[in-house]
Amino acid sequence: MRKLAIALAAALVLTGCGGTDQPASGGSTPTGTSTSAATPVGDVTVFAAASLTETFTQIGKDFEAAHPGSHVKLNFAGSSALARQINQGAPADVFASAAPANMQQVAQSGSTVFVRNKLQIAVAKGNPKKITSLADLAKPDVKLALCAEQVPCGAASKKAFQAANLTPKPVTLEQDVKATLTKVKLGEVDAALVYQTDVSSTKGDVDGVTFPEADKAINDYPIIALPKATNAAGAKAFVDYVLSGKGKAVLSAAGFDSP
Repeated sequence: MRKLAIALAAALVLTGCGGTDQPASGGSTPTGTSTSAATPVGDVTVFAAASLTETFTQIGKDFEAAHPGSHVKLNFAGSSALARQINQGAPADVFASAAPANMQQVAQSGSTVFVRNKLQIAVAKGNPKKITSLADLAKPDVKLALCAEQVPCGAASKKAFQAANLTPKPVTLEQDVKATLTKVKLGEVDAALVYQTDVSSTKGDVDGVTFPEADKAINDYPIIALPKATNAAGAKAFVDYVLSGKGKAVLSAAGFDSP
């Protein structure tokens, strides 16, 4: 009997120890235990409009710090080019477009507008041509750079000129807003229509001129975790981070407006 009692006691101890490593009922994870779902790891490939270069570079670093083991791979270009790449099979987890039209080329639903942006006239520091309005951009002695019309900043520029009843004569049409801004920075043109955030990103290298017609051509920026994302958990986590208070703070500081 004494041997039997000892055996039963040992069995009870073993049973108790075995149960502590199992999740609680319903499959939940014990408090304090991290999981790969809670902390996404691996690569998150983000295709983002060129005007998001500075902000998404910072957000990418912040996201990696908040999710150890993750790595954000960023691809910046004009939204039309990015949509075309995605539709041609380029691997992407997240798409952030500078206009809903380009987002719709990739996904008809499921995106969220996270910021808005509007145009400014970028001019050389000190504004040597004394440009103060859209009408000044139509003067024959002003060299003007615009984004190509299929690019969101180009489509917005067209709306602005239509609102002012003006027909511009640009000397160059660029494939994204950063290339358009660079023409001013290099002194190749006198002015360009870019976003207010792009002017701010130069930290004083160029000056910005506001104009009332910009309010007629405001761009909404949608973002989506793509349905065919290779890293679905990471894609969702990145979008959630952009939409979080920390992500919004970075975007707001750069001059983006809330939707």
